[in-house]
Amino acid sequence: MYLKFYRDVAVVPRVGREDLLISLFMPERMEKQLRHILEKQGYAIVGNHSAVKHCHWLRKSLLFDVPCYKQTFYGIESHRCLQMTPAANQCTQKCLFCWRYQGFTETKIDEKDADEPEFVFEKSLEAHRQLVSGFKGDDRCDEEKWKEAREPKHVACSLTGEPTLYPFLSDFFEVCHRHGMTTFLVTNGTTPEVLENMDTLPTQLYVSLSAPNEDIYKKLNCPLIKHGWERLNRTLEILPSLGTRTVIRHTLVDGWNLGYEEEYAKLDKKAEPWFIEPKGYVHVGYSRERLTEGNMPSHEKIRTFSERLAPLTGYEILAGREESRVILLGRGKERKI
Repeated sequence: MYLKFYRDVAVVPRVGREDLLISLFMPERMEKQLRHILEKQGYAIVGNHSAVKHCHWLRKSLLFDVPCYKQTFYGIESHRCLQMTPAANQCTQKCLFCWRYQGFTETKIDEKDADEPEFVFEKSLEAHRQLVSGFKGDDRCDEEKWKEAREPKHVACSLTGEPTLYPFLSDFFEVCHRHGMTTFLVTNGTTPEVLENMDTLPTQLYVSLSAPNEDIYKKLNCPLIKHGWERLNRTLEILPSLGTRTVIRHTLVDGWNLGYEEEYAKLDKKAEPWFIEPKGYVHVGYSRERLTEGNMPSHEKIRTFSERLAPLTGYEILAGREESRVILLGRGKERKI
């Protein structure tokens, strides 16, 4: 079987022609396949491009009263957190340490195909409540806490994909805030123009900075766009001017980007974040196809990295969670949201 392309149109041999044309020119089949994969992994699909999924820590909080590190660090109640993404299949990178399925990654969402912010909010809330409903019959779950879980007070806009590729993200945050919710945004930093032009910023903005230099960035983050490193650095440059809480997260992979404290410190100084979170890579999901368990650093290594980074940046260690392999660095800003 072979294909010839004339002006970007595939010329297909007779044998199997109809089936092959369907696979080439009918993206809805691809979408169904992706939907099947995501739903099998526990995602609730919302509209054309969004998804909701319960965090591991929501379950731990409801059944065992064990919160996630964001509750320890920032006061966010784990059982009242709605974890979602408005860009389930859109990203500008294919990071080796990413646990998501990366088979059909797209690099943009056309505005004409994008769902309205109110729709994304309402349907995400519906999906969250439906996913929470299964805990009610578990004897380990306190009923009052379960009722609270059905009325989330916080939206974590991360989960998977690159949320800033959703063209109405600023309006989405405005809807969330209007409903009395706080918001977290986790971005890989490759869309600085989006952050610069947002009328409504998230309550707390995370920028993932998992490479100390361009060479490691290209090998570990595998950008799908041109000038990814330059665009990430532009985001770091504008971060101090944004009127919201900011966090730099260093996802550290043993054998790849662990160490390099002096190089990270120069980047952190450029960004001047409220907080810095060195966090260890966890060997889960699809990352297991790209990395090994040996790439997962111990909490002791994350603490050592943090102890070396702190004096170089002028920050100090404020807190840590061993089970999440994460340390919090700060310098006098209010931790609780």
